[in-house]
Amino acid sequence: MSIVFRVETRSKTALQFIEFIKTLPFVKMEEPTKKMNKETIKALEEVEQGKAEKLSLEEFRNQLFS
Repeated sequence: MSIVFRVETRSKTALQFIEFIKTLPFVKMEEPTKKMNKETIKALEEVEQGKAEKLSLEEFRNQLFS
């Protein structure tokens, strides 16, 4: 039986946790296989830097369906 954990790696504590669990003999680490395109990477970087434009749900729906 296997259990999958998803750990957000944005904090120092999370990275330390990952390094710890790598040392356990029963843990097998697999890197994500999905690759993000350049547009997605840029958008995520903008969010992390606080540069992303915030939209209300209504504004988002208008953009999505127009």
